[in-house]
Amino acid sequence: MGGHHKGVFLARHGQTAYNLEGRFQGQRPVPLDDTGRAQAGELAERAAGYDFAALWCSPLLRARETAEIVSARIGLEAREDPRLMETNAGEWTDRTFADVQSQAPELFELFFTGNPSFAFPGGESFAAQEVRVAAALRDVEAGALPALVVCHGMVIRAALSARGGEWLPNGQRVQNGAIVPLDPVAAAAEQRADLGDEGATVAS
Repeated sequence: MGGHHKGVFLARHGQTAYNLEGRFQGQRPVPLDDTGRAQAGELAERAAGYDFAALWCSPLLRARETAEIVSARIGLEAREDPRLMETNAGEWTDRTFADVQSQAPELFELFFTGNPSFAFPGGESFAAQEVRVAAALRDVEAGALPALVVCHGMVIRAALSARGGEWLPNGQRVQNGAIVPLDPVAAAAEQRADLGDEGATVAS
């Protein structure tokens, strides 16, 4: 498989208890659960076939733990960039989806559908996140390639939206442990496997 992969690839961290419970974790230091560690191991095995020249990650615990498992398999040290962190969920942090949906159904719908106008109360907007993520990925692309970026579901959605020039309303539905090409054409070709999957946990 070596030599056939170019550019930047995005990977979602392994599952956490918050993912499983349907709870907003935002930028909290939530660790991987047992399933998430297994998913990180599977991700590492897939990553070994790409001949990556660089490994980047969000500094949030769940992404860092995933990246460390990948690092041990492919022999690259993970470089952290805070611009790759998940959206700051503000006042919704630690709350369940069900709780927020019952109290603020219209606002929750904007979040759930990935509406580009959405902003977390007391937190970050999707638009602001897209700007910082795009800036981080420009730096990744200026470095050694191919590169793997271990990050978060909504980070991946923001990255693909910025790169494709079109907001992806369901792009945050990326399976835990999935690898997605940053290139929008390649990402679309892999959509059936990794994006929009009903079995994927909602990014939070």
